[in-house]
Amino acid sequence: MDAFYAAIEQRDRPQLRGKPVIVGADPKGGRGRGVVSTASYEARRFGIGSAMPISQAYRLCPHAAYLPVAMEKYVAVSKQVMEELRRFTDKVEPLSIDEAFLDVTLSARAFGSGPEIARQLKQNIQQRTSLTASVGVATCKLVAKIASDIEKPDGLVVVPPGQEAAFLAPLPIRRLWGVGPKLEEQLAKLGIQTIGQLAVADARLERRLGTHGQDMLLLARGTDERPVVPEAEAKSVGHEHTYDNDTADLARLRRTLLDLADSVASRLRHQGLRGRTITLKYRDETFHTVTRAVTLPRPTDSGEVLFRTAWRLFQAVHGSHKVRLVGISSSGFGSCPQLDLFPQEASRGDTLRDVVAERFGEDALTRASLLGRRERRHPESNSANETSATARARRRG
Repeated sequence: MDAFYAAIEQRDRPQLRGKPVIVGADPKGGRGRGVVSTASYEARRFGIGSAMPISQAYRLCPHAAYLPVAMEKYVAVSKQVMEELRRFTDKVEPLSIDEAFLDVTLSARAFGSGPEIARQLKQNIQQRTSLTASVGVATCKLVAKIASDIEKPDGLVVVPPGQEAAFLAPLPIRRLWGVGPKLEEQLAKLGIQTIGQLAVADARLERRLGTHGQDMLLLARGTDERPVVPEAEAKSVGHEHTYDNDTADLARLRRTLLDLADSVASRLRHQGLRGRTITLKYRDETFHTVTRAVTLPRPTDSGEVLFRTAWRLFQAVHGSHKVRLVGISSSGFGSCPQLDLFPQEASRGDTLRDVVAERFGEDALTRASLLGRRERRHPESNSANETSATARARRRG
């Protein structure tokens, strides 16, 4: 979807159409805390984007309309959009409230080719919600995702089979999943600024990139064999964070893991899941990546339990190097029982936070230790077969 939260507000408030709209924290005249959730395309012309500090957004565009997050309304519209997606295929993998992958391979006989389905899908969404969507059509997830970002808003980009590498080649390297600011800078020093230049790199660069190198080179060549996994088939739920600059600050690392644990727990509760296996993903500045997992005696959807478990795993693997990435995921699901005779610790507090978040927005209630210090979170794929690159797909919609 295009600038989803802001677009909904402009739809519902005609006086705001064509004007800069910013949904997020209260700017309080430039002294507010918190971040931008979504900025309309009119606001983006001033350099405002998602996750930007709200105080900075106010300095760039003080005359914009600043609106609070109305999550209940956005969730209702999201359900309408997802219903339209599922009219064409049952293979729908949501990435977030406003984005999803569809596998329409088996839908051609009923609905036509991929491009034909994309055009009909855009039309259906616009008729039902009065909102625009941008769609990318390709033979694999990576290329379809990047294609959907190329001509926003209201875009439709089709990459024919066999043209994946040619489509990717001229694009800046930062569009590739897994490339953050620091890696982009490192690659630029090696003369690699486009995806095409990375695609023809030799084995020495692959070794320099470590365990992540082979995956990156395959993606740069348009090779991505990961399937679309419907949410109902989810094998794991997780979040991870890649630091813009590698860090050895234990307090910061602890805060990040705490925030990630709360986010994973919230998603578990939203989907009615509890997981027994907690997995920590850890990558240091040398790109050395390890995962460690613990299976608990009882399944949990508690952020506190997830954090305590992940922190113990972190302490066991952390060494002398700075940290580039940390992530937490939960798997080994069992459905939440209607009545738990032995309630888990802090479950009432978690439930209260869910209620407040749904009504007033995700950041309305948070831990004191996270105030003003939250890192941006990236949802991992729901599939155990996915690579971690999916989790870092950068949202430009």
